[in-house]
Amino acid sequence: MRALVYHGVGDIRLDNVPEPRIEQPTDAIVRLTASAICGTDLHFVRGTFSGMRPGTILGHEGVGVVEELGDEVRNLDVGDRVVIASTIACGNCAYCRAGYYGQCDQANPAGKRAGTAFFGGPEGAGGFHGLQAEKARVPFANVGLVKLPDEVSDEQAIMLSDIFPTGYFAADLAAIHAGSTVAVFGCGPVGQFVIASAKLLGAGRIIAVDGNEDRLAMARRQGAEVVSFEREDPVETILTLTGGIGVDRAIDAVGVDAVHAHHGPAAKRAKKHAREDAGDVQKVAPVHRDEAPFLPGDAPAQALSWAVEALAKAGTLVIVGVYPPAMEHFPIGQAMNKNLTIRMGNCNHRKYIPQLVDLVRSKAVDPVEILTKVEPLHDVKKAYEAFDARKPGWLKVALNPSA
Repeated sequence: MRALVYHGVGDIRLDNVPEPRIEQPTDAIVRLTASAICGTDLHFVRGTFSGMRPGTILGHEGVGVVEELGDEVRNLDVGDRVVIASTIACGNCAYCRAGYYGQCDQANPAGKRAGTAFFGGPEGAGGFHGLQAEKARVPFANVGLVKLPDEVSDEQAIMLSDIFPTGYFAADLAAIHAGSTVAVFGCGPVGQFVIASAKLLGAGRIIAVDGNEDRLAMARRQGAEVVSFEREDPVETILTLTGGIGVDRAIDAVGVDAVHAHHGPAAKRAKKHAREDAGDVQKVAPVHRDEAPFLPGDAPAQALSWAVEALAKAGTLVIVGVYPPAMEHFPIGQAMNKNLTIRMGNCNHRKYIPQLVDLVRSKAVDPVEILTKVEPLHDVKKAYEAFDARKPGWLKVALNPSA
């Protein structure tokens, strides 16, 4: 079968690989009918995250049809259409039973202290083969697969595998309620779903911050008040828009790719956070980008500093953007002196997917509005390049393995 395989930093290839097989009685084999490219995948290809094993199939978002089931999968039938939760969870341990599927004690082969297990990631995340392929083995399939009703299309469902649950998770962590004023830093796919989820939870005002006009335009279409860090200082603008008070909730939806302004009014603020320690951080290798690569040591501190500064006193900061374990920069002094509440983590996908499937089926929300491209799997490398370059119209990219 065909699959997108990681061979090294900046080196990904569409290879012919052996088909997956049942290895455990809780496994299922799924024929993929849709996959997608996520910003997290770019981190692995660039080398921002260490521990990627050559030969690993990439991708953690998938929709498909069940082809084979292990003996202990009792809630599914061969032929069922399913969405695959991008994080892997056993459903039995105390963390899963409490809804913390992203911190499952059993799913990660590296042990209970290893943390979140997910498809297509480094060895520290379990080393599981991913979903940018024609078929995949899904461990703990009785938990990680959610059946899809006929009313939910593949294009809608692929948004439910990772980014819509992550956006909803962020809004849930932020305890958004009717009337909340919320700032969303980063208007990529996750940021767009944070905006959509904040609306579902009744936010009074949503302020979206980004430097990409294409992404800001989509945020504006959702009803957000947009702020471009390329044209204005985002903190000063947010304070002006909120009468000098700041926002109740701030959500970092971008992570290690956090805004790194080279131009415009935000450049001075960016440089303030680029300390001498940035010189100790190795530059990463983009898949395809003409401009200089970012330094992970300074860019995340910049976005988090914006969020902390933009928050009202006693506000809540939520971080769902992905950061590598080695990241250590955070404006703790400012946060402490403002009495901020800080919540963060990897999404507990299985907790939210069934609820979001129902929302889509009832037409309360249509996640396909965020999907801007559908490309055949055989063009996946070109799709990665366009997505990495943030070309206009390449906000969220689905892959069709059968095209």
